[in-house]
Amino acid sequence: MSAACCSPSAGRPGVAAPAFLPARGRHRVPQASIPAQTFAMGDAHGDGAHPDGERPVHPVRLAAFDIDVTAVTVADFRAFVEATGYRTEAETYGWSAVFHLAVTDESAIVGTMAGTPWWVGVSGADWAHPGGPSSSAAGDHPVVHVSWNDARAYCAWAGRRLPTEAEWECAARGGAPSLRYPWGDDLPAEWACNIWQGTFPAVNTEEDGWLTTAPARFFEPNAYGLYQPVGNVWEWCADWFSPTYYAVSPRDDPPGPPIGAARVIRGGSYLCHDSSCNRYRNAARSSNTPDSSTGNTGFRTVAR
Repeated sequence: MSAACCSPSAGRPGVAAPAFLPARGRHRVPQASIPAQTFAMGDAHGDGAHPDGERPVHPVRLAAFDIDVTAVTVADFRAFVEATGYRTEAETYGWSAVFHLAVTDESAIVGTMAGTPWWVGVSGADWAHPGGPSSSAAGDHPVVHVSWNDARAYCAWAGRRLPTEAEWECAARGGAPSLRYPWGDDLPAEWACNIWQGTFPAVNTEEDGWLTTAPARFFEPNAYGLYQPVGNVWEWCADWFSPTYYAVSPRDDPPGPPIGAARVIRGGSYLCHDSSCNRYRNAARSSNTPDSSTGNTGFRTVAR
């Protein structure tokens, strides 16, 4: 269960993030208010791979916070770009990682990702052109091809921040303890989230209606009103990733490790399938380098 099966590292060592001057902006995503609480964080079912560090289950006490009910959409991100002239890292580097079945411009392929040939580098793929330069992004879908650095730039403009990993998991759980998914412990007969159906990575039967992203406000929200905290797109969190952090995590508002090489991503994506990547669970963790951008990673924001 390699993290790369779902989100390849497209990091570019030694290349600085684009310069950006924070500005005041208006964040238009509706909010869910998460009450102060203590919750049990971690994998209570033994589903996770040991390298992901989903255990031990441990109590975490959080102050109240507000979180976006959906991932930030293409329309939301476009408003930020139009107000600031910001260029994402995918645009600066000239390429991003696209799942092979989602490529719209075969001539724009510049290579494959080591160890994950279903991911290809596509010249001209970015937040507005998710499959390649001739493609277009639907405004009500989650924005993708945004790096952790890009997400932080949006937050600075909007007066927001990325959720800590603990805040993300607390909100995804919807106030219910120890559940595998936001709705319960089992997948229902009707699709409840956007994940892979078929044989990964060659055949997606699209039984849930989607090959790649679904609209951000789709399927049933959880008890806190969050749409698709699992499935659809991975979501960046503020924390550095460490597989051993849970053993030393503070009880109150844990901020994550002080240093690291990769940032936490949560929630899984439209590529998750039990045969290769069962990370569409409340407790599931993965990570990617802060400058990586892929066609299945976005973000949502929080504030207190």
